[in-house]
Amino acid sequence: HLRGMEGILEETLKKAAVDNLTPADVLLILTDQETAERKQKLIKYRITQANFPTLKTIDAFNFNFPKSINKANVLSLFDLQFVHLKQNVILMGPPGTGKTHLALAIGYQACQAGIKTIFTTAMNLINHLSASLADNSFLKTMKIYKTPQLIIIDELGFLPVDKQGAELLFQVISDRYECGSIVITTNRAFRDWGSILNNDNTLASAAIDRLIHHGTLVQ
Repeated sequence: HLRGMEGILEETLKKAAVDNLTPADVLLILTDQETAERKQKLIKYRITQANFPTLKTIDAFNFNFPKSINKANVLSLFDLQFVHLKQNVILMGPPGTGKTHLALAIGYQACQAGIKTIFTTAMNLINHLSASLADNSFLKTMKIYKTPQLIIIDELGFLPVDKQGAELLFQVISDRYECGSIVITTNRAFRDWGSILNNDNTLASAAIDRLIHHGTLVQ
């Protein structure tokens, strides 16, 4: 199954004859090609697997608005150390300030590094888990959100969440605590999370504690 090697084998052997390459030289050329091709296939698979609604890069982000954004703080996230350390990122601010763009760009960067990534909105995650309770596939569905190295949860706070939804969201956050990274975007300050999560301030406080214990807040 060495498709990359197979694709360049004939031309590499011709080059070896002309340039008097050693067998080791030929093998190095072939293995480099195979490695590069497999890496590109993995990246393509990771991007498809992530289910991004659109692809965004940090190069296309406008740091001139909002002017208060800490550019150095944002750019430091793109070395992905927070993923390797199983830490979190909370992108907080009003609508139209680029939170989703940054989240998608981080996810795209992670896929380029071969990191398994999942993108979802808060409501889609809750609805997916709620549906799994009805058809007895809850544990299998939870694995979708627990096993990736990085999960991106977009738009927390845009719509209110009922009691079951709040508990399901908390379970995802709790299960990933110190086990995997979360990037979460929200238009609501922490003090308002209780009202988002079915007016349950205790649950909201517990969720915030787990997110920020090993987390970076970008406002």
